[in-house]
Amino acid sequence: MVIIGHVSSLLILLFVSSAATQDASPQVVSDDQCQCYLTNGSNAHYFTKHKFFDFRSLSEYAGVPEIIQDPWGSSHAHATSDFFLSDQWTDNWVTQSWNNSELLESGANDASYLLINSPNNIYIEANRDEDASSDTYLTMRTSRLPRFQTAAEFESVATGLHYISVRMFARTRGAPGAVTAMFTYRGAEELADVQESDLEIRTMDPLETVQYTNQPSYTVDGDDVPEATRNVTLPRGLRWTDWAVYRMDWTPMTTTHYVDGEEVAAINFQNPRDPSQFFFNCWGDGGSWSGVMRRGHEAFLQIQWIDMLYNQTTKSTARSDGGAPEQFDVLAERDAGLCQQVCSIDQTDEVGTTVVIDGGSLGGDEDSNEGDGDEGGASSIFGVDGHLHHLSLWIPFIIAVTIGTGLI
Repeated sequence: MVIIGHVSSLLILLFVSSAATQDASPQVVSDDQCQCYLTNGSNAHYFTKHKFFDFRSLSEYAGVPEIIQDPWGSSHAHATSDFFLSDQWTDNWVTQSWNNSELLESGANDASYLLINSPNNIYIEANRDEDASSDTYLTMRTSRLPRFQTAAEFESVATGLHYISVRMFARTRGAPGAVTAMFTYRGAEELADVQESDLEIRTMDPLETVQYTNQPSYTVDGDDVPEATRNVTLPRGLRWTDWAVYRMDWTPMTTTHYVDGEEVAAINFQNPRDPSQFFFNCWGDGGSWSGVMRRGHEAFLQIQWIDMLYNQTTKSTARSDGGAPEQFDVLAERDAGLCQQVCSIDQTDEVGTTVVIDGGSLGGDEDSNEGDGDEGGASSIFGVDGHLHHLSLWIPFIIAVTIGTGLI
């Protein structure tokens, strides 16, 4: 009975330690306390900057604007609310108003009618879902009018994004004949030199299907480049009309995509190399890619929040020979001791917040879920997720120590 009592006491102590470990949550900190960020997943990577854009509680700006029927008026429309005039928006995003008239005239693509991007199609809308998870969300709208299709696009102010992990909590709704997308883009005069990585949802496709592409996906002769594209069925019965977290990780060798934390695609072919911008859009032009939308119909990309980790080139990284800026080497900075405070947006229970983690390696678990990061930390018999992983190794050790001390 004495032997059992001693062993039981040690096991109780072990499980008390387990409970304490499980109750301990990572420390939530502000971004100015983070020197760099480490993502989870199969292509985990370090980033230097974090921004979170929250559209869930903006009722004071909510309202659905009437569609502008005139092409000129649509292109020159004012912002739909003061939110899109605020520093929070204008310091980070540029609302687009370009049109495809030159492409139509040149026959450079197979669009069948005029497309006009309008500030009038980006607005804050009240969430009227049953059991709504937010008060509001940002809506991007495209509508087919008698003379043209009105659309929506915004791009990052930053043009030197050099690798990025972007997540949006979003859904797509509406009639066939539209495309909703988030993507990196670096233009070029020659098609083969374009660098672009896309998540695209076409409303003429099945509700379970999304497409990921490292552009270009075709040649100047019109031939397809099949290695560039992955057509994916959404996991766990999801449809693109459902709210879901869409995540794109552009890293040096691969662009990896996740839906609700589950990896669904990874493309190394034509992976973008150079600093780029980031875009969101919702559009249609009657071409073969978007399909033809019937007059009077419309489609929407609706976004509750956007969470971004990224690296950015700066003047200090410009090359002396006048070439393209070099990437800020965050790994070298970390090795030099300038990235000792490593943070995560994956190991926090509340989206938009950051927590301190105890470093880690660039390894990752392909089955990692959003918020369940497994990217290292101080060694423990309990994994970084707080679960008891190695008790079977410790029980023999406890018994051996007990024998060695004469308790058995």
